[in-house]
Amino acid sequence: MEQQSIVDASRSTARAGRLPAQSQYVNTYRELTAKIHQAGLMKRRYGFYGISLGAALVALGGIATGVLLLGDSWWQLLLAAAFGLVLSQLGFLGHEASHRQIFKSAQWNDWTGRVMSNVLVGISYGWWMSKHSRHHANPNRRGKDPDIDIGAVAFTVEAADARTGIGAKLVTKQGYFFLPLLLLEGLSLHASSIRHLVRGRGVKHRPFELTFLSLRLVSYVAVMFWLLPPGLAAAFIGVQMAVFGFLLGGAFAPNHIGMPIVGADVKMDFLRRQVLMSRNISGGPITRFFMGGLENQVEHHLFPMMPRPNLWRAQQIVRDHCRQYGIAYTETSLVGSYRTILGYLNQVGLKNRATFSCPLVQQIRW
Repeated sequence: MEQQSIVDASRSTARAGRLPAQSQYVNTYRELTAKIHQAGLMKRRYGFYGISLGAALVALGGIATGVLLLGDSWWQLLLAAAFGLVLSQLGFLGHEASHRQIFKSAQWNDWTGRVMSNVLVGISYGWWMSKHSRHHANPNRRGKDPDIDIGAVAFTVEAADARTGIGAKLVTKQGYFFLPLLLLEGLSLHASSIRHLVRGRGVKHRPFELTFLSLRLVSYVAVMFWLLPPGLAAAFIGVQMAVFGFLLGGAFAPNHIGMPIVGADVKMDFLRRQVLMSRNISGGPITRFFMGGLENQVEHHLFPMMPRPNLWRAQQIVRDHCRQYGIAYTETSLVGSYRTILGYLNQVGLKNRATFSCPLVQQIRW
């Protein structure tokens, strides 16, 4: 997919004798849903998740053993990188629990996700649920999608316009800073989690989350400084955080950045809202491992409760359905997606509206 624009939807009417655009696409989504259920792709995959969680826990045990055996050695930084990798995989599993992909029981999914996120990964499950649910409901919709809110990176021209001083200068080159900033994503996730639990309203199970998240973060730092010399302990934590943030943030980044962004007043049916704003990443088993199922972003947004192993099996059904009804289905390589993302972010930073071009505009209807 080439660099995408910030778009405003145009008003259209249905041709005489045809269903209104909204009703037409609602009906086609029902048709697609029926195909997915007939293919058995919404069935639970307990074996996959049992093996995945078990392998992650065994890997954590192996890393802990290695840290104890190595002692005062800079080879510990390899274990730190491995620790970051395993935590990113646990982050994906926590994400899937939040979507109720693992168990049929909502309670089992919620508590599995809550324990994995707070106790193992160090991220508030409540904060993630609140933020991610709003994103899924309104992907790339200004004022509705928290993932494009103003932050370290400006995802819209409006956000770039709001920058002043040194921020206004840095935003013009933000595409070049994006990948290095991902190294800080782990720290940002921990900080946002604590901030949400302390200041947020209506947080479910706040005492549990605040207690176990605090214990997880504080005990991890304390144990590392107890086992290792201060300099090595700090380096270990830094490498682990950088790898964790880069892998987790780097897997989520290609999904929507550089795809169309619409105004808060745009009304769109569910099918096109999810397909037109999402990008799939092509690749083999290695890509699927590091992307944690997010490479099938279109299918994930259309069927968020579908277990990860079934997403790639659903891809051909969804792609064919979109082709049948003339809905643009976007897929590119990981390198291609980042080429688009970095170029798009620099364009936004330069506020270069004139160069924006989006072939998907005509598909977005009121």
